[in-house]
This record gives sequence, C-alpha cells and structure tokens, in this order.
Amino acid sequence: MKLLSMKSADGDRAGILLGEEVLDVSELLRIEGSSGERLRDALDLYRRGERWLLSIIERVGTDRALAEKLKGAGAIKPLSEVALNPPVVNPGKILAVGLNYAAHAAEQNAKPPDTPLIFSKCTTALIGPGDPIRLPRISDMIDYEAELAVIIGSEARSVSADRALEYVAGYTIMNDVTARDLQRRERQWARAKGLDTFAPCGPWLVTKDEIPDPHGLDLELEVNGEARQNSNTSDLIFKVPQLIEFISQDLTLKPGDIISTGTPSGVGVYRQPQTFLKEGDRVRIRIDRIGTLENPVAGLR
Repeated sequence: MKLLSMKSADGDRAGILLGEEVLDVSELLRIEGSSGERLRDALDLYRRGERWLLSIIERVGTDRALAEKLKGAGAIKPLSEVALNPPVVNPGKILAVGLNYAAHAAEQNAKPPDTPLIFSKCTTALIGPGDPIRLPRISDMIDYEAELAVIIGSEARSVSADRALEYVAGYTIMNDVTARDLQRRERQWARAKGLDTFAPCGPWLVTKDEIPDPHGLDLELEVNGEARQNSNTSDLIFKVPQLIEFISQDLTLKPGDIISTGTPSGVGVYRQPQTFLKEGDRVRIRIDRIGTLENPVAGLR
C-alpha cells in the first residue's frame, strides 16, 4: 500500500494511492457516516492496521456506486490534482547516516566507517513533494543527496538486527540537502543539514510488505533532467537492520521517526568541477518500487 498526506483548505488529510488516483480517507469515513479522529498522514493510517486499510481498498474497488459517489464528493481525485505533504507530517525525530555507500566513500577517498555515522536533521527542515528548497543566505554551496528513508512503525529500543524490520512501517525518499561550506567549516552537521527546507521527503510511505528487502532498489537523482546520482541500495555499507539495531541501543525510536540511510556517489561537491544547486533548478529523485520525489530550488522568501 502507498499511504500519504495531502494538503487541503481545512488542514492536512491522509490518503491512499489507488493507481493514479488518491482516496481521501477522512472524507470516505464522513460520507459513510463514521465518526472518529481526523486522519492527517500516513502514520495515522498505518496505526489503523493492515486489515482496516485493506477493507477500505476492497470496498472502493468493488462498489462502483460508492466509488462514483466519492468522486462526485471530491474524495477521490487524480493524483495530478493533489498537493502532497511529507508522508509523516510531524515526526519526532529525523535521523540520518553519513558515509554509508561504498562508492560515496570511495569518491572522497575516505575509509568506510567501522560503525554508522549518525546525525540528526531538524524537523523544521521537512518539506513535501513540490515544495521549494530555499537557498539560505548563509551558504553558497547547497548540495543534493538522494536517499532511501525508513519510517518506523512501532516503538523500538535496543532491538536486534534480526528483528529490526518488524518495527518498520515502510519506506520513502529523502533528499538530504546539505550546505557544504557550513559542513566543512563547523565540524558538525546540525546546521549544514538542518536548515529550513533541507529535508524534502515523499511522495508517500510504501508499506514494507511491498518492499520485503530494501537492499536491491535502484535509485537515481537528476537536476534539470541531467543524471547526477545512479546507484542501488545494495551498495549500502550498513544495511537497514544494522542501522536500526545500532541507533536503537538505549535510544527509543517512536512511530513516525524517520531514518535516512545515506547517499550514493555523485554528489555535487565531489564532481569535477563542483556543482551546486541554484535558483530555478529542479531536483528529481526516483527509487524503485517507491516513486519519485521532485522539488524546485528557490531563493529565500
């Protein structure tokens, strides 16, 4: 299943992708006469459980009269008419991993780390598909990083690698936007990777049953249609279960927390000549079995 969050005039709404259409689940429940909490994002849907979600998909798929009623009420819309949020609109934590692709380590002549290099991105950096990456005043070297991101589905603390995937809700795409000059000058990455709009995420959460093994996915990044990164998650140094095991030792992961697993080779800072994002660029990331995350680059408001 592909679970998502979308913008609406009265706030965020949770949806399910049905082919090339989006079902507004809260509106479906209202039309059917159900009451309950407002469903805002993919996490709200995931918490309802697989059986509940599948029953909705089955009802809409088999009851033509219901489907037509939903379309007439605007509860089913073409994907092209929907403005998406990040799949989780208010995660407790965004954790990310540095130097986690073998080829990315090689392109900077760095020794692969012995343990994962973990850092945090500010939750205020989070934006959705189509939202602009804003160029900051304090940096002239803004770079892209295409990454597979893991969304936690249940509380995890000190879990073992062999059980780690049990705590995963699903997967999405993250662009770990980075101010390279700040990263090098300040010797830590909180500002360099945590400025406003530096965490584009989406387009939706793909539940883990659709991606039982996240380690064979092609991923690619383009800027204005030009290929910049092209790799496969098989090149990850530390795989998803290892990352969850390492991160969760004496650190509680909560539902909705995001782990961005690292970027492959091809980032702008290691190209010859160096290439950084500029106003008017469009950054597009595609990962197999997930979809596409695209964001424009803009100046500050």
